[in-house]
Amino acid sequence: MKALEQEFTGKVKCVFIDPPYNTGSAFEQYDDGIEHSLWLSLIRDRLELLHRLLSEDGSLWITIDDNECHYLKVLCDEIFGRINFVANVVWQKRIQPDMRATIGAGHDHILVFSKNLSIFKQKLNILEQTEDQRNRYKNPDNDPKGPWISADFMAKGFRPNQMYEIVTPSGKKYKPRPGSCWRNIESVYQTLLSENRIWFGKDGDSVPRKKTYLSESEGIAAWTWWTNAEVGHNQEAKKECNALFGVENTFETPKPERLLRRIIHLSTNPGDLVLDSFAGSGTTGAVAHKMGRRWIMIELGEHCHTHIIPRLKKVIDGSDPGGITEAVNWRGGGGFRYFRLAPSLLETDRWGNWIINKQYNAAMLAEAVCKLEGFRYAPSDEHYWLHGHSTEQDFIYVTTQTLTHEQLQALSEEVGASRTLLVLCLAYRAASPDAYPNLTIKKIPQAVLSRCEYGHDDYSLQVENLPAAPPPMPEPEDEPTERKPTRQLGFDL
Repeated sequence: MKALEQEFTGKVKCVFIDPPYNTGSAFEQYDDGIEHSLWLSLIRDRLELLHRLLSEDGSLWITIDDNECHYLKVLCDEIFGRINFVANVVWQKRIQPDMRATIGAGHDHILVFSKNLSIFKQKLNILEQTEDQRNRYKNPDNDPKGPWISADFMAKGFRPNQMYEIVTPSGKKYKPRPGSCWRNIESVYQTLLSENRIWFGKDGDSVPRKKTYLSESEGIAAWTWWTNAEVGHNQEAKKECNALFGVENTFETPKPERLLRRIIHLSTNPGDLVLDSFAGSGTTGAVAHKMGRRWIMIELGEHCHTHIIPRLKKVIDGSDPGGITEAVNWRGGGGFRYFRLAPSLLETDRWGNWIINKQYNAAMLAEAVCKLEGFRYAPSDEHYWLHGHSTEQDFIYVTTQTLTHEQLQALSEEVGASRTLLVLCLAYRAASPDAYPNLTIKKIPQAVLSRCEYGHDDYSLQVENLPAAPPPMPEPEDEPTERKPTRQLGFDL
C-alpha cells in the first residue's frame, strides 16, 4: 500500500477490507496475553495509511467477527475520530445456526467510518426499493397519482403552531395526542388536504395519515440490519467461487457479490475509485468492475495468480455469469493492469549501512526515486540529466556517480535559469550547494530512507510471522533458610 501513497493520497472514494481474523491454533506459540495487541498493532499501520488514501468524502468498510470487532472499533475511533464513525452494520452471514457452537454466530460486523462525516452524509446514496417494498404501495381510493403508502401525521414533541384541530370528512375531530403535535403547520396541512395527500381511512373518520406515492419515491435509506435475503450469505459466496474456480480450487472465506454491490452502491458512483488491500478471491474488484467503478486490489498470497487474475479475465471477457452479472446487466469489457512489488530499493551491507540494492540497474533506480520524490518518470532522449518532471519547469536527475564541482556547474548552466533540477547522487564535491541556484542536491540513499520501508519481505497479517514470545523464566527454587526465632507479642489481659 505504501507504493500507492504518492499517486493516490486523497483519491480513494471507498475502501473495503476483509482482514484475516487470526484466531485458533496459530496463537499456540505466542504469549496469550498479547495476541490481540499484536494483531491490532499490525492493522493499525494499514488503517493509518488507508486513512490518508481516502478522499474527504470517502469511507472505510471493514468486515470482522465478534473476536476483534470491539477492539477494532476503538482503534478506528482513534485513527478516524469518533465523530466520523458511521455505523456498525450487522450482516446475517448464515442461513441456519451452527449446531457445533454454544450459541451459533449468525452474523459478522461491518464497521463503517468516514473521512469526514459531514461531507460523507451529503454523498451517501440511498437503496433502491425491493420488489416486496414496492408491493406495499396500494391504491384503495383510486388516487390518479397511483399507488401510495401512508405514515402517521403526528410527530413527537410540542410545537405551538402545530397544535390545531383537524376535522375528518365524517365530522370527527382530532387533536394531537399528549406529547405529540401534527407533523406540519396548519397551512401546509390544508395544502396537503387539497392535493388529496391526507388519508382518513376507508370510512373517512380515522386519525389522519400522510400519503407518499410510489412514483415520487427515490428509494430508501440504508439501515444497520442487512439480511442474507438482501445481500447474500457465506454459502452463496462459496457457490459463486465454486462456479468460478471449481470445487477443488475454491476459496475458503469469500464474500458474496451482492454484499459488495450494496457497499459500493452506497458509498460510490460510477467512475469512483475503490480499494481493497486484502483482495482474497477478488470479489471487490470483480463487483466494482461490473458496476463501472475504477478499482485497486492488493494481495500477497499465491491466490493472486490462482484466483484473482483468472476471475477478472472472466469478468472482462463476459464469461462470468454469476454473482451480480445479470442484476447489473454486465456483458464484459474493460481491462486491468497487474503489478508485482519490486524488491527493496535499499539493503544493508555487512556493517549494517544502507546501500542501493544490487538488483537495481540505472533505469530502475531512476524510476523508483522519481516515484519516491513525487516526480513522473519520463526519461529524455535529448538530455541525459532529465529523468522525470513534476511540473513543466521542475525536473529530476538520478545518478550513482560522485559529482564534482565542475560537473555540477556545467549541469547548472545547461539546465538554465528558467528551470530547476533536483539532483540525487551518491555523493558530491562542492564548496556549497548554494553555489548552484537552480539545483537542489541530495545524497542517496540518505534522501530516500524515510520515504518507504526497506528490507521488509513479509507484509502479511499472519500471526505465525510475528516474533515468538520469549520463553517463560524458570521459577526460582526455594533455598533452605535458617529459621530464626520469632518475636512474640504479649498482651496483658
